[in-house]
Order: sequence, then C-alpha cells, then structure tokens
Amino acid sequence: MTAPIESYRAHATPLFADVAGDIDVSFEFFPPKTEKMEETLWESIETLSPLHPRFVSVTYGAGGSTRERTHNTVARIARETAIPAAAHLTCVDATKEEIDRIAQDYWQAGVRHIVALRGDPPRAGEKYQTHPGGYENAADLVAGLTKLHPFEISVAAYPECHPDSPHAAADLDNLKRKIDNGATRAITQFFFEPDTFFRFRDDAAKAGIDAEIVPGIMPVMNYASVVRMSGMCGTQVPGWMERLFEGLDDRPAARQLVSATLAAELSRRLYAGGVRQFHFYTLNRAELAYAICHLLGVRPR
Repeated sequence: MTAPIESYRAHATPLFADVAGDIDVSFEFFPPKTEKMEETLWESIETLSPLHPRFVSVTYGAGGSTRERTHNTVARIARETAIPAAAHLTCVDATKEEIDRIAQDYWQAGVRHIVALRGDPPRAGEKYQTHPGGYENAADLVAGLTKLHPFEISVAAYPECHPDSPHAAADLDNLKRKIDNGATRAITQFFFEPDTFFRFRDDAAKAGIDAEIVPGIMPVMNYASVVRMSGMCGTQVPGWMERLFEGLDDRPAARQLVSATLAAELSRRLYAGGVRQFHFYTLNRAELAYAICHLLGVRPR
C-alpha cells in the first residue's frame, strides 16, 4: 500500500500550501554588549517591524547581569518604534523593593508588558535559592506586578517539564498559579516535535489552565549550541536533527536555509493543530526569522 500513498502525495499535494494569513508573531532579542551588536539589533528590529509583531521582548541576564542594558534597549524600542516592547524581569539576586522599582521604571518609560520569570541561579551549577526579601518565584512575582500597575504579563511554560520540577504535574500546578495570579499568557520553552506541544496543551487544559499558550520556536543557528542549551533546560533533541545538520558546521549559509525550512515546517504543523500565535527566539538574527515568517504567509502590511 505504500507506493500508491506516496504516489498520491507526490502528485496531489502542492509544493507550497499557503495559510490563511491569520497568524500573529512575536520576537525575542537579547540586549547588545557592544556597539556593533547594538547596530545589528536595531537592523533586526527594522527588518522585522513591517511584519507587525504583537510585541518584541528583550531578555535579562542571570542575576540581573544585563539589567541596565535590558532597560535601555526596551525603553528605546518603546520610545522610537511603534512595536509594543516587553521587558524580561526575574526574581534573582534582588529584593522585592528593588524589583518593584525596576518595574516602576519600566512603566514610567512607557513599557506596559513584562515577561515575568523566576530566573536561573546567578552562578552556573548552583541550586536556585530565593533571595532574602525577594520574590519567591515567578508566581509570586506576577502577583507583585499586578499590585503595581495593570501590566500585560507573559510567563514561561515548559512542555517537557522544568528541570527543577519534581514531575510534570507539579510543573503544571506552578504554571496554573502564575496564570491565576494574573499572567496574561504563557510562552513555552523551545521544542522540536509538534506533538510535544500538543500533549502539553492538552495536559494544561485538563489542569484547568485556559490562558493562551504560545509555542516558542528556536531556529537552529548552531547544532552544538542547541544540544547544550537543550541539556540545560530539559528539551529532547530528536536523533534525526543530528543527521540533518551533520556536515553544515562550516557552511553557515546552507545551515541557515535548512534551519529556516525546519522551523517553518514545525510551525506549519502547529498551525494545522490550531495554533495561531508564535513566538520566535531570534538570537538577534532577523533574516532567519523573517524567512520563516514569509514561509508561513506573514508578510509586510
């Protein structure tokens, strides 16, 4: 029976199946460390701006190591562009008063969206501990932010369970607390199989979580780096990915073409499963994110 099925696919399916144009996208950047990186970041924002993203977010280094650069970048986006800007904010190495003051500064700068995270330990290998006088976790941080201003608040979700969670049920309980405390939506950690997201979405619904859950899409810039990051956050890397990217270490242009195609196909399958919002981890590389969006039918308006 295999041959007739494959023959049907070869003849009956279009090479490119356009989607309905009902996708919303958002993009994540990290704050620049040098003038050259800042120039690249702003070129990226200018490239992606015509796609009218719902928002762009800017990350926050471990232990607040990029606190000032994150604030300056987010404030500039809010000041100089029409794109809604979201600032990452963590609980690490700061008291509640210090974090509240940072959030107040964002509000004064015109930033109305916070990505509220527990954050990683400031030093690699250490176990996370609540800072004395600080917010205990992301759920606690969300509750604190809602008392300050009517922020739009995004939080993290882990389709394959947070490494510090004892099991998936506890992880879902934690996500529900974040939503119940006032979070607007959850954005997932990156993953590489569509069923990973679909299973998680179903489990979240069974747990009583009815907020929007947005898949986080990570294009593969460098396979070794993705394997390293996946090991840190508990993401499974399917065996076929190693074969797919084998031999492309010294061919960045070819690797980028493969990466864009792979991320677009993952997104297309998620779309077929009802997903209409996507969050792209750009790593400050606009052309790759732009190509993926183009393949999904997200075009300048």
